[in-house]
Amino acid sequence: QVQLVESGGGLVQAGGSLRLSCAASGSIFRLNAMGWYRQAPGKQRELVAVINSGGSTNYADSAKGRFTISRDNAKNTWYLQMNSLKPEDTAVYYCHLFETPTYSNYWGQGTQVTVSS
Repeated sequence: QVQLVESGGGLVQAGGSLRLSCAASGSIFRLNAMGWYRQAPGKQRELVAVINSGGSTNYADSAKGRFTISRDNAKNTWYLQMNSLKPEDTAVYYCHLFETPTYSNYWGQGTQVTVSS
């Protein structure tokens, strides 16, 4: 059974940076997409960034130029480096894993990111 464990959330002032990590335990397929989503109070969960097993990335418009997603295949871990944070980035951030061969989806427990103005 695959489990995702997130770390790295917290409270930061506007303009600051945070780095989120997500580690997958268990055996995962190499063909996959690793991503980050977020959900602010009263809003739907939205995609922030995703990286596939080939290294291709895709970002929400709100994240482009400020956030960088990366992955370490040897550690089954992926990261979200967030710079120039804004109060509107405040949300619970969830990591997500999609396994292409099985169409399986896994979610992390969520980590709170709060950006103060």
